[in-house]
Amino acid sequence: MTTLWTVLQFVIVFGLLVFFHEMGHFLTSKALGIEIEEFGFGYPPRLVKLFSWKGTDVTLNWIPFGGFVRPKGEGDETVEGGMAAAPAWKRFLVLVSGAGMNFLIGILVLVLMFSAIGSPVQNQALITEISPNSPAANAPLQVGDVVTAINGRSFADLTQMNKLIQENIGVPLTISVLRRGERLDLELTPRLNPPEGEGSVGIWYTNAYAPLPFIKALGSAFQAFGNQAKQTILLPYNLIAGKISGDEARLVGIKGIFDIFSNASELDQSSAVAAATPLPVFRLSVISTVSIALGLTNLLPIPALDGGQILFLLPEFLFKKRIPQKVANAINSVFFILLIALMFFITVQDFLHPIIQP
Repeated sequence: MTTLWTVLQFVIVFGLLVFFHEMGHFLTSKALGIEIEEFGFGYPPRLVKLFSWKGTDVTLNWIPFGGFVRPKGEGDETVEGGMAAAPAWKRFLVLVSGAGMNFLIGILVLVLMFSAIGSPVQNQALITEISPNSPAANAPLQVGDVVTAINGRSFADLTQMNKLIQENIGVPLTISVLRRGERLDLELTPRLNPPEGEGSVGIWYTNAYAPLPFIKALGSAFQAFGNQAKQTILLPYNLIAGKISGDEARLVGIKGIFDIFSNASELDQSSAVAAATPLPVFRLSVISTVSIALGLTNLLPIPALDGGQILFLLPEFLFKKRIPQKVANAINSVFFILLIALMFFITVQDFLHPIIQP
């Protein structure tokens, strides 16, 4: 896959994740009666106004990446029908809806991915690599073949399969495989003294996968979502406790995410696991992870992020007192500048110390 095509895919995918985040804010605001002045595709400067819908200008902007929502009266509580004038509970729902949309997209992608890949089948082996000039290559076995039996005997797991092969060292045996839905019986003779680093047959393998029904795929998706959220929340503790290294807890920017996405693209082209399904499963995994991470990041209690705005709502919920809008605006401006500086630093680190794929 060419670098230009990978970059184009990444821009579209990441832009859509940002766009859906803003879509969450937009739809919730509309549902709660908070007026939206502009919903933009891409970022300003404005290229053209496409149309107006229920008082909202829908625009196309010059920077073709993501989108934005501009609520009426966002920083002025005196503007009737605006964001700042809305009750605290409405503002809370609008603020969490962006992250909620990212969570929804991440879970839907996970459902699609689990439905395509499925779950491991213990009594089947997916061949992921074959050594040249080995008994497997001469049989000929192929990457992507699924081994189902040895000499007509099924096996309970991969350990038992390997045991059946080792019982026939130097003796011709029959390996039954599924290849694109067709059953084949191939003969080979396991080597007594294979080259260093190779087995008697010359294959690398893992468990095959079977498609999951929707309900089970949905359950697996929520479990994966919960695990990612748990790891993110426990990250500071695990880092301080020494359970993970600084490299594992490292922040990545757009460049680092692109490196991960690019590696996933290569795996989708070369991996036997990806070859077993028509979907780009490794890229789907990255997309779901980034979408969920985007939602979690936006909920951090940092001013200028949605989580920081939610933090400003606490005095209203607890004491019925609002933080003065001028104070909130000033704090947001300072932290916005600090976040830009942090993102610049992270991006520089991504170039100086690129992400090392496992």
